[in-house]
Amino acid sequence: MNAPPLSPPGPRWLYLHGFASGPASTKGVWLDAHWAKQGIHLERLNLRVPSMERLGLSAMLDTVRDALGPPQDNARAVLIGSSLGGLVAARSAERDARVGALVLLAPAFHFVEQLQRRMGAEAWAHWERTGFLETDDHAEKRRTRVHHGIVEEAQALDARLGVWPDVRVPTLIVHGRRDDTCDVRYSREWAQGRRHVRLVEVDDGHELTASLETIAREADAFLTPWRGEEPTRQVFTAG
Repeated sequence: MNAPPLSPPGPRWLYLHGFASGPASTKGVWLDAHWAKQGIHLERLNLRVPSMERLGLSAMLDTVRDALGPPQDNARAVLIGSSLGGLVAARSAERDARVGALVLLAPAFHFVEQLQRRMGAEAWAHWERTGFLETDDHAEKRRTRVHHGIVEEAQALDARLGVWPDVRVPTLIVHGRRDDTCDVRYSREWAQGRRHVRLVEVDDGHELTASLETIAREADAFLTPWRGEEPTRQVFTAG
C-alpha cells in the first residue's frame, strides 16, 4: 500500500523587532509563548544588523529574505513586525511574494519624517554633522550610538519605491492612540481605502504592553487562514 502524500507545511511565522530592541523584546517573547501553546513556532529574527552601531535597512531586509531561504524553496511566511520591524515587514511583503500576511504593531511608516519630528531640528542637524546618534539600547539596557547611514538608506528607499510600502496581502495593524513615537495618523492614512487592511486602535502608547491580550486576540482571528496547511496567497490589486 502506498503511503498517503504528506500535507504541505504551514507557513513560517517570523517576528521582527523594533529599533534599538532585539529578539528578546517583551512583545516578541510574549507572543512566542502565546503561540507556542497553540503549536505555532514564532521565529524571532535578529535585526540588529550588521551591528547596532551600523544599523542598516538593507541588511534588515536581507535578514528577512535569508530567513525565508532560497527563492526556489517557495517557503511561505507570516511576518509580525513591531515599529521599525513593522516597516521592514511591509517592505519585505512588497518585494517578496512568499510573504502571505502581515501583522504590524505600531509600524514606523514615514520613518525619517517621524524621527525628525521627535528629535527636533538641532538634534537632527547634530546627527547629520557628527554621523552618530546617541540613544538607548533597550535590548542590552545601556547607551549606544547609531550611524546616520540608516537615515540615508531609508531616504533612498523611499525615493526609489515611494514612501508608502505597496503591500497587496492581508494586513492587520494594531496601533496605540497615545503613541508619541510612531503617530497613529500614519497607520490611519495607509489603511484608508485598502480593503485588505484592518486597523485596530487601542488606548495605549508605543510599546503596546498594555494591549498584549488584544494583539493576541486580534491576530489569532486574523491569521486563522494561516494555521496548519498553507493557504493560497491572497494578493489584492490596486484600484
